[in-house]
Formats: sequence, C-alpha cells, structure tokens
Amino acid sequence: MTTSASMATTRADWSKTAVYYAAFITIGLVSAILGPTLPSLAENTKTIVGEIGFLFSARSLGYMTGAMFGARLFDRLPGHRLMAAMIVALSLTLAMTPIVHQIWLLTAVLFLTGVSENMVDVGGNTLLVWVHRDKVGPFMNGLHFFFGLGALFSPIVVAQVLMHSEGITWAYWLLALIILPVSPLLALQPSPTAIHNTTTTDQSTRKPTNIPLLLLIMGFFFLYVGMETGFGGWVFTYATTLGLVEETAAAYLTSVFWGALTLGRLVSIPLAARLRPRTILWLDLIGALVSVGLILIWQQTAAALWLGAAGLGFFFASIFPTTLALAERRMTITGQITGWIFVGVSLGGGALPWLMGILLESIAATAALWTILVGIFLAAGLLVLILRHEKVSTAASA
Repeated sequence: MTTSASMATTRADWSKTAVYYAAFITIGLVSAILGPTLPSLAENTKTIVGEIGFLFSARSLGYMTGAMFGARLFDRLPGHRLMAAMIVALSLTLAMTPIVHQIWLLTAVLFLTGVSENMVDVGGNTLLVWVHRDKVGPFMNGLHFFFGLGALFSPIVVAQVLMHSEGITWAYWLLALIILPVSPLLALQPSPTAIHNTTTTDQSTRKPTNIPLLLLIMGFFFLYVGMETGFGGWVFTYATTLGLVEETAAAYLTSVFWGALTLGRLVSIPLAARLRPRTILWLDLIGALVSVGLILIWQQTAAALWLGAAGLGFFFASIFPTTLALAERRMTITGQITGWIFVGVSLGGGALPWLMGILLESIAATAALWTILVGIFLAAGLLVLILRHEKVSTAASA
C-alpha cells in the first residue's frame, strides 16, 4: 500500500509539473514577441522607436503590480485556477495589442499583460517549489527551459508572418490562440497545498525570512532580468540599425538568442543535480561577459553578433532558476516571498530595457550593449555579497 501510494503521489507530482511547464511555454511566447514587433508597434501608434521602448516599462510596471499585490493570492486561493484565469487574460491582451493605435491605450494593454504574465510566472515558480520542496533544483531548471522554448518560437512566428503577410496582427492573434488550451489543463488539476498549510512537523522545519539576503537577491534579479529582457527586446533593432541584417533575419537572430537560452536551460537540468548553485552562477557570468565582449570588439561583423547572441543566451540560461534554487536553500518560498523577488524582476525588466532604448536612440546602438557589460560586473559584485551573506547565515544557524 505504501509503495502504491508513493507511486500515485509521484504521478500526481509529475502531472502538476507538466502543466507548469506548459504554462511557462505560454509566458515565453508572450515575453519574446514584443522585441521583434517594436518597430511595427511604433508605426501603428505613430511614435519613434526610442519612445516605444516605454512599453517595456509599462509591462514591467504591471508585472511589479502583480508581484506586490497578486502574488500573495497563491497563499490563499487555489493556485491552478488563478493561473488558468491569468492565461485567459494573457490571450485577450495579446489579441488586442496589434489593433490598438493610441499609445496610451497600448500602454494600458501592456500593463495588463504584465500583471497576467507575473501571476503565471509567480504561480509556476511557487507551486513547483511546493510540489518538489528541497528536490526542486532540476525541476526549476526544467521549468525555465520551457519558458525558453516558448521564447524561441515566438520570434519565428513573427518572422514567418512578416514573410507571408503585411503587418504583425496575425502573429499576435496566432499566439493568442495557441496559449488558450493551457488554461483548462491547469483548471482541471488539483492545486498543491501551500507550505504554511502543511503539518506541524513540516512547520518546524520552515526557514525564516532573511531580509538582507532577500534584498540582495532582488537586486541580482533586477540586473539579470533587465539584461536578458533588454538584449532580447533590442537585438532586433540593434542589428537593423547597424545594417548588419535585414528585418526577417533580425527576427531569426532574436530566436537564436532565445533558442540558445533554451538549450542552456536543457543542459543545466543535469548540471543542477551535480554542481553547486554558486559554481553554475560564476560560469554563467563569465560566459556572458565573454559573449558581450565578442559583439563589442567586432561591432561591424555579423558573425560576431550571431555568435555573441547565442553565447549570451546560453550563459544567461540557468541564472534565473539557479538563483531561485539558491534562495530556496535559505528561505521558505511562499507566494509572498516569491512576489517580493519578482518585484526586483519587474523593476529590472522595466528600467534597464527602457534605459537601453534611450541610449540606443540618443547616443549609439552599441551603448545598449555597454549597459549589459556594466550590468554583468555589477551582478558579479552582488553575487559575491549574496554568497558571503549566505555563508555567514549558515555559520550563525549552525
């Protein structure tokens, strides 16, 4: 009976994990479509590319709003139903985006996209931890692999639409239809039990919230997500501005970045079970530094841009899930804690791409890449502080 129950639980855990993976494909599709379509959205709303970069900030403001006020709902409500409702909302905002021609209204639509995207993101990360607990490392890398899978295919859809039709409307509408079936898949699955609702024995093993460490991790995510979103969002404009590739090829270049990120997350799944998080993170930052340096040194060489974009995606790949797994070792991950982590995520995802757009428009296209280079050095400094603080906390608890 014990073996049968254990197997049944394992099958249920795998079933929940599968729907989280499907949900992360949807937010990958949504996240990566904005960058390759920015010039068309600027044309739709009669604004310049530098100004249209504000849409990143609008989406990130919505993302932060979801993190601050919506994330705690996962501690109180059935998580799967909440995620299912947000996927329906994502589908609706996707469908509206290409047909809105007023910049203020498009900003509002992107704000709502950010709120919905955050709720799916926080939900998947939080519920996966509740399902797998201290064994979550490889599963977390798998979760973000499927995000990368969605982000890989999104620019490909845009490129195909640009080749076979005028405008970007059908790209948005097609993706809006693709993500809808995930909603009922989530709604039909029973939601996992929140950590704070588990037994007294489990309660005694809960780790306290380490506020200084949480703030450091938020800062680290601010930099990382800002760099990832900024490069993925602006590489299309960067490549076409310098005349290195034409529009269709630039859309595929965006896919190369997200595809390399997807491959990197697939590779990181077995690595997460063998290497310590700190080792993975240092390898990631060093590899990202080399990749950006390659693009900056050979600025007028298309091959360097393609290779650098692939390298940056590959080495960025495991930073997000590995840092979350590192946080889980020192803190109990509740919906509220995940929400605060994602405040850092949303601030970075809005501020740095917005800054990169201004620099790209007002100074030079390469200024956006110098922002990423500086960001990598700052992230390395924060990682030193995180690991030092974690070591001190571990010694104190011992």
